[in-house]
Amino acid sequence: MLGVFMGSVIAALIEFKGFPPSFASIVRAGETASWRLKWVVLPAAIVVLWGSKRIVRSIKANPRGLIGLRAARLGFAGSALVTVMIATLIGVTIPVRLERREWANDAATKAPGYTIARAMLEYRELHGTPPLDNDKVASELRTLPDPDGSIANALRYFDSNGYQVGTVLAAASTKSKTLVPQGSAIRNARPTAAPATDHGVSFTSYVVRLVGEDKIPNTDDDIIISDGMVMKASDISPQSTNQSRKNAP
Repeated sequence: MLGVFMGSVIAALIEFKGFPPSFASIVRAGETASWRLKWVVLPAAIVVLWGSKRIVRSIKANPRGLIGLRAARLGFAGSALVTVMIATLIGVTIPVRLERREWANDAATKAPGYTIARAMLEYRELHGTPPLDNDKVASELRTLPDPDGSIANALRYFDSNGYQVGTVLAAASTKSKTLVPQGSAIRNARPTAAPATDHGVSFTSYVVRLVGEDKIPNTDDDIIISDGMVMKASDISPQSTNQSRKNAP
């Protein structure tokens, strides 16, 4: 068991190019070897430890007829050491692996949202504005190029009732502002700026709500896409939601 574990550690060091080995590279190689051998070494360790213990007991019970008590004890200690090392190296990496698994699950959950956000951006580039009719949003997005079928797959989570579109008018101020000349390079410049002559620019924003894994709309696992930003409904605080509703056009 000790030989197999050390061989696996050396193989991991070679794989990660950890030569000359440092403490960090050895620990990393040990963690990798432990996860690779966990389903082989740990079950075998139970059998080996149980057998080693019985061998030590039998030798101690008949010291005149049996020899090798020291070797049996060393074997038992080596097996226990490998078992403790593997269990420890696996245990210290469990929180990190759980966190990375959570990241992967979160990314997989938000993947349809990012696809819809990309589709909305492509539609805006083609038509100058997001789809304006709630009932035709899905059909309009299906007209976009979709070689890998990702848009069609994401639209399975789309609910027209969760689509909102609005327009915000941004107008420049008509008040003139006196400029304070500074420096010789701008002494001859006019001291006042000309008032704005434009009538404002309109910006069209949208909000898309996709049903989550439970397939039930308006729950905490729903995915919200707001002007390209993808988030979970549970990540949005009620206070910010109420404020956005008050400021909505």
